[in-house]
Amino acid sequence: MRRFLLLLTLIFSSSFFTFHSAYAQDARLEQAIRKLTMASILTNVYYVDTVNVDRQVEDAINGMLSKLDPHSQYSNAKDTKRMNESLEGSFEGIGVQFNMLEDTLVVIQPVSKGPSERVGILAGDRIVSVNDTAIAGVKMSREEIMSRLRGPKGTKAKLGIVREGVRGISYFTVKRDKIPVNTLDAAYMVTEDIGLVRFSSFGLTTHQEVMDAIKQLKQQGMKKLIIDLQQNSGGLLNAAADIASEFVARGDTIVYTRGRNVPNQVFVSSGEKGFQEGRMAVLIDEYSASAAEILAGVIQDQDRGIVVGRRSFGKGLVQRPIELPDGSMIRLTVARYYTPSGRCIQKPYTKGDKESYSRDVINRYNSGELTSADSIHFPDSLRYTTRRLGRTVYGGGGIMPDHFVPLDTTKYTRFYRELSAKSIIINASLRNLDKNRKRLKKQWPEFADFKANYEVPDNVIEGLLREGEKKNIKPKDDEEREQTIPELRRILKAFAARDLWEMSEYFSIIYDDDPVVQKAVELLNSN
Repeated sequence: MRRFLLLLTLIFSSSFFTFHSAYAQDARLEQAIRKLTMASILTNVYYVDTVNVDRQVEDAINGMLSKLDPHSQYSNAKDTKRMNESLEGSFEGIGVQFNMLEDTLVVIQPVSKGPSERVGILAGDRIVSVNDTAIAGVKMSREEIMSRLRGPKGTKAKLGIVREGVRGISYFTVKRDKIPVNTLDAAYMVTEDIGLVRFSSFGLTTHQEVMDAIKQLKQQGMKKLIIDLQQNSGGLLNAAADIASEFVARGDTIVYTRGRNVPNQVFVSSGEKGFQEGRMAVLIDEYSASAAEILAGVIQDQDRGIVVGRRSFGKGLVQRPIELPDGSMIRLTVARYYTPSGRCIQKPYTKGDKESYSRDVINRYNSGELTSADSIHFPDSLRYTTRRLGRTVYGGGGIMPDHFVPLDTTKYTRFYRELSAKSIIINASLRNLDKNRKRLKKQWPEFADFKANYEVPDNVIEGLLREGEKKNIKPKDDEEREQTIPELRRILKAFAARDLWEMSEYFSIIYDDDPVVQKAVELLNSN
């Protein structure tokens, strides 16, 4: 009891809290904080069972943020570290791209010049143990395997490797190092003069990655550019502004922000010379969000290029990361984004109702928005005009493309989706490459020849279908089977290209008949 009384005295003493000067006179805030602290102490002192204080505090923070907008969030120290790695462009580990074949880790590619490549780890190797702990055949989760492979720079991991053609287990000691996390997915020439650059997020290294890719495409004869932001979840605002500066004229507004208690900001193009001339198309869909919407919005509003696809997600809230003493973080919404024409990117939401917000894309599908432009209607109050040509664009949440391309709901059959969901397709690809990697490399040294002439063998397709049958995944009739097989051949060929080369080759195959990409090509080639 004496301890409890001492704590109460501390709570109500004038020196217990030190407030920011802006709020020092806010008696209601001070009283609320003391009330919250008192409630925490009371439960820890008097509750019938032991209370996990850390968990209690995290629950309180999550409870407060859950009543705000859908994007303010709390992350513990572990999650914060993982999140920062993706934005900072590196993590510390052994440096391999891998996939799981049944319960065994198979190396797809060692990172170029990374620690695993330096000691001789090869594509196709199976990692069966880490520091004498078995990770194959033990039903270990992917997350736990990754935690064993990763570790501080300079530490060592002893890997047990099973390699085709080599008896027994070989052991390699890998010294962990900084491993780059690339956000660039693909960069290749779609036609003789149209290049495509695709990236999945906006991190610290994204600007340089994109500009390196554009430089290489220019050397291959690129005169027109497609920026693919489909399913790009966004990221750093500064990265979006830097990339936009490579495309729009010096002095042009890129984006601006408005908040209640933070200074308004205007981001203006520095007019870099990345791709100031030449026609452009930006691809977006219902999963393009945040920084991706900023880039698409400025290209559209400044009449620098055309936007093709479907209305973007509509995430236009600015989060300020606030790091807490234990390494955890609050990402608090402090402002809203606006495009150069004045459109607010953020779609409507109800505070505290994250469930309805998360169902927005499903609601769009059910309403027909994703499949028919006629289902989309905007009131005149949401009408805006572009800065140079005075074209009509609309606000109300997200970026509405200049050229709508409906979602193709018939391309993938139920049979295909179930095979994919059970990892049967990816496992068939891994087995095919596992057995035939050396032969395929020798037979197809150049990707262009592979793309033009390689066909997935019938026995691979038949084996995949048999595996599906074992799991009771079957086509409903011959028509569904025949409709599915061409898509199986396409994706297996694309997976093979990815494993033998890089992701650019994967997208080069996948996008050959993609309606959004093909529409962009058609528009860029039109007069």
